[in-house]
Amino acid sequence: MQDTLAKVKKELLEYISPKSVEENCLMKNHTTFKVGGPAALCVFPNSTAELFATLEVLDKRKVSYVIMGNGSNILFAEEGYNGVVIKIGTGLDHVRIEGNIIFAEAGAIISNVAKAAAEARLTGMEFACGIPGSLGGSVYMNGGAYGWEMKDIVHSVSSIAKNGMMKDRASKDLGFSYRHSVFQENKETILGIKLKLVQGDPTDINTKIRDYTQQRTTKQPLNQPSAGSFFKRPQGNFAGKLIQDAGLKGLSCGGAMVSALHAGFIVNTGNATANDIMDLMRIIQETVLVKTGVLLEPEVRIIGINGDIFSICDF
Repeated sequence: MQDTLAKVKKELLEYISPKSVEENCLMKNHTTFKVGGPAALCVFPNSTAELFATLEVLDKRKVSYVIMGNGSNILFAEEGYNGVVIKIGTGLDHVRIEGNIIFAEAGAIISNVAKAAAEARLTGMEFACGIPGSLGGSVYMNGGAYGWEMKDIVHSVSSIAKNGMMKDRASKDLGFSYRHSVFQENKETILGIKLKLVQGDPTDINTKIRDYTQQRTTKQPLNQPSAGSFFKRPQGNFAGKLIQDAGLKGLSCGGAMVSALHAGFIVNTGNATANDIMDLMRIIQETVLVKTGVLLEPEVRIIGINGDIFSICDF
């Protein structure tokens, strides 16, 4: 594997600056949880051409890779990741507005896009004003808040298929459902997003943004590292309420803690490891399952040493 990665790095440097390729890259430095071990190789493409070249090299060498955005909804194992992480951000974050249509690249921070929409007097993105993730990541997860989801505003998405071909899909073909999109199955790389909003009243837009911001500030532990709401909302209930009713608010495991402000958040109190967070996650799942019969499913994407961990309930 090391020989293959050495060859991959050598080939990548034909297309990408050495500053944009990092070996043994600590993922705790690239996630909002501030935990996670080293990825064998990290690539930070600064243009569409560099992204295409990176994907071509990795597919040719048959090296596994993980695509990530701003690192706000992802947790890397303490052991790290044996493959390549491609972080889509600076250089792939351009935003353009034409009338009520927003064209944005996947690396744009969604809260920045929401701010640009508000400045253009467009309504429909107010819910995203405080979300720290990338636009591409929000589409991948069909992220949302306050009764809104990405599916409500996405018009179409451009992506790169495994064969290197570009694909463009309308919203109806993106398999949107609660915290799900087709990209979780087809493993294509989201490149560009077209959002369709409507003209709105600036006063109403700013009022919504102010109200949502106040709710986040007063009800969420924004001053501690986390990945946002850790668990998906169970049908007919709320994860935070189930966790609180189970008496778990404030429970700690090493440096990880169920937030005392909002039980739906697991926070890093300062010295947590990925193992602490995983252990606490399992305690929460098991306790809530025993007390209510509900198995909480993580909303956070969890990356183990060899890639995505889909089955993480071992009790």
